[in-house]
Amino acid sequence: MRTFALTAAVLLTTLTAATPTHADTTHRGTRWVHNCARPAHTDTAACQALRVVSAATEREGYGPADLLAAYGLPADGGEGATVAIIDAYDNPNAEADLGVYRAHYGLPACTTDGGCFRKTDQRGGTRIPRADGAWAGETALDLAMVSAIAPRAHLLLVEADSAGIADLGAAVNTAVAMGAKVVSISWGAPENGNAASYDTRYFDHPGVAIAVAAGDGGYGVIFPASSPHVTAVGGTSLRNDSSPRGWAEDVWSTSSTEGTGSGCSTKLTKPKWQTDTGCTRRTVADVAAVADPETGVAVYQTYGGSGWYTYGGTSAAAPIIAATYALAGAPAVGSRPASFPYAHSDALNDVVSGSTASCRPAYLCTAGPGYDGPTGLGTPNGVGAFQG
Repeated sequence: MRTFALTAAVLLTTLTAATPTHADTTHRGTRWVHNCARPAHTDTAACQALRVVSAATEREGYGPADLLAAYGLPADGGEGATVAIIDAYDNPNAEADLGVYRAHYGLPACTTDGGCFRKTDQRGGTRIPRADGAWAGETALDLAMVSAIAPRAHLLLVEADSAGIADLGAAVNTAVAMGAKVVSISWGAPENGNAASYDTRYFDHPGVAIAVAAGDGGYGVIFPASSPHVTAVGGTSLRNDSSPRGWAEDVWSTSSTEGTGSGCSTKLTKPKWQTDTGCTRRTVADVAAVADPETGVAVYQTYGGSGWYTYGGTSAAAPIIAATYALAGAPAVGSRPASFPYAHSDALNDVVSGSTASCRPAYLCTAGPGYDGPTGLGTPNGVGAFQG
């Protein structure tokens, strides 16, 4: 058995110089670090990836078979879809590392030569930005999770020049212009007065499903998860159990300052398909998937890393949901894919336990039957909730 978490622990000393991190956390014997530092400037995003560096048990991160079983998803899906992954800076080993991940799990190859994988800059060209070890882990995580859920999908990696929202947003526009009908975003920044302008310029794409990480800072919202035009993805803890489903999920929360993001936007309007009454503006999240580093996923990374790791954070949840949209088929022209789960909430696993804080009204930070902030309407139970 490959012990990803413990392998990462052995390599921590080597990785510290290559991969800047901040604020490590230890919870029930498992320790992880934030791959990306908190934004130092306004309108700068941080990735939401959390890398396990030591663990209380020798548990492998979940692989494709685990995730497909947990969420009732078909194997070998995604044919005909293109999923765009938007990240800052370059991971020069992205394609090679993805090849190792896919071969390890028996997934079909996805290469540039075969026409399945493409890497481009934020303008759709070949002026690839400088490499960055911290964001490289985010990129490796995103590519692995889309591959795990939709292994037949084509992958378009668009690398922004910087972590500025304007550069990352330009990369989103490029991905859509290049034909992607599904976009995965695992980064965010604090909401500010520019949110509405950025939302209009970069995230309002009818007929395109954009899945965005809700954040790892506990109760509170980040942008662009708070955009009314995207599907905001919260995080859960996912464990095997003896239920008919075989899996149990509750809200991922480590402390009042770490766990899945949720809450009420202070800047952006409520989409018409959201009907909760405790927030007059946009409520986060819409749906959820696994994000707890203690129940994290397996990733292979050699730039800013040296092999197999266990990762968590809503950075894992967002590409899982993006890939589930890819399994469900291309959204209709002019449609609003963020609304699809609200029309098919019976096709989701309702998460009813756990909280990130104490807040009023309570549903904004505490799970319960039906809609709640931390997990939205629930987690995938097949693809039905992601079809128009």
